[in-house]
Amino acid sequence: MVPVVRTIQKYWPDTELTWIIGNHEAKLVGDIPGIEFIKFDKTKGLGSYRSIARQTRHRKFDVLLCAQVSLRANLLSTLINADLKLGYDRERSKDLHSFFVHHHIKPVPQQHVLDSFFSFIEHIGLPDRDMRWEYNIPDSSYQFAQEHLEDDRFKVIISPCSSHPLRNWRAERYAAAADHAIRSLDAQVILCGGRSPTELQMGQEIEACMQMKALNLIGKDTLKKFLALLQGADVIISPDSGPAHLATGLGTPVIGLYAASNPKRSGPYFSQQWCVDKYGAAAQAFKNKSANELKWGAKLEYPGVMDLITVDEVTSRLDTLVNHQ
Repeated sequence: MVPVVRTIQKYWPDTELTWIIGNHEAKLVGDIPGIEFIKFDKTKGLGSYRSIARQTRHRKFDVLLCAQVSLRANLLSTLINADLKLGYDRERSKDLHSFFVHHHIKPVPQQHVLDSFFSFIEHIGLPDRDMRWEYNIPDSSYQFAQEHLEDDRFKVIISPCSSHPLRNWRAERYAAAADHAIRSLDAQVILCGGRSPTELQMGQEIEACMQMKALNLIGKDTLKKFLALLQGADVIISPDSGPAHLATGLGTPVIGLYAASNPKRSGPYFSQQWCVDKYGAAAQAFKNKSANELKWGAKLEYPGVMDLITVDEVTSRLDTLVNHQ
C-alpha cells in the first residue's frame, strides 16, 4: 500500500490521509510524514474496536478505501463515517465484504495484489502511479548493517520463515542453497528472521545442516535493522512472506519460493522472473487441476507442497541472477 499512499501525496498533496494500521505494521511505516496513523491493537479484542470508535466518533471522511477483505477490516469499516466506502468487486469479496461498502473497484481477472490496490485510487480519479516506497531507516540501523555486511562479497540474505508454516521450505534445502552460494560465488550468507521459537529453531537447523558457515542474525535485528540489511544485500531468498515485499520496496532482487501460493498474484512485484514458481505443479498434485482452474488467490497449503521446489531450481536462479547483474 505504501506506493499508493506515495502516489496520493505526490499528485494530491493537499489531501489529508488517515491510515488505520496494526501495531506491528506501524513499526515499519508509521513514521511516513504527512499521514495520521490510528493504531489498531489486534490483541485487545473488543477493546481495540472501542478505541477506534472513540478516535473517529465525531469525524467525517470523504472516502474510505476498504482495501482489505478480512472480517476484522469489514467490521472496522462500520465505525468510520465516510461519504464513499470503496471496496473490492464481488468476485474478490469474502467475509461479507460487499455488504460493508457502497462502491466497488472494477473487476480485473488475475490481477496482482499491488495492481488491485492502485485500482482503488484509479476509481476515485487518480490514474498515475508513483512506485516509491522510501522507508525511513535510522542511522543506527545502517550502522548495524555496516557492522555485519562484508563489502567485498556478494551478499545473500535468507529469510526462511513465513507466518504460514506450510509455505516454508525445508531447513536442509536452505542449507544446501546457502552452501552453494558460499562455494560457487564466495557469497556472504546471512540468516534473518524474528524472535519466534519457530524462526529461531529454523535458523539453528539450517546452521546444523550446512557444511559452510553462515551469519545467523535471526532474532537479533529489528524491522528497521532488517531493512538496512536488505538494502545492502544483493539478493534475498524467501518464501511467500513480508520480507519478499520489503525487499521489493528497496530494489533488492528476490528469489521467491512459491508452491503454496501463486506468485502472479502475491509474488514480489519486480522479481517475478526470479521466483521459483511451482504453483501449477502443486495445483495438479494436490487438486488434480491446473492453476487456471483454481479460484484466483487460492492457497495450496498442504504438507509437503514446498518439497516440489528443488535445491537445483533455487541455485540455478541464483547463478542466473549473478550473471545477469
